[in-house]
Amino acid sequence: MRSLVGLALAGAAAAAALTGCSMQDATCGGGEYPVLLVGSSGSACQPDGEEPPKGYARYPEGKVPEHVGDKWDKYWSDHTLDKNGKIIELKDGQ
Repeated sequence: MRSLVGLALAGAAAAAALTGCSMQDATCGGGEYPVLLVGSSGSACQPDGEEPPKGYARYPEGKVPEHVGDKWDKYWSDHTLDKNGKIIELKDGQ
């Protein structure tokens, strides 16, 4: 039984390594979604089913970061939304 559990854990670890993702590098935890600080590169995680807090917005559909360092995580490090929801490029230091 112990070797069966070990084999299952080893298989799960190998699958995570091969796919390049793991729970440790997820943008938000289970039951949460990422939100963007309007006018800044800041972000936070919001519980599923709740609206973003004041000053935050949902990421545009199809442009939501899912893992730290993924395409959209990098994109939003120098882009944000303005108060009208338009994507803008950040200036240095914002």
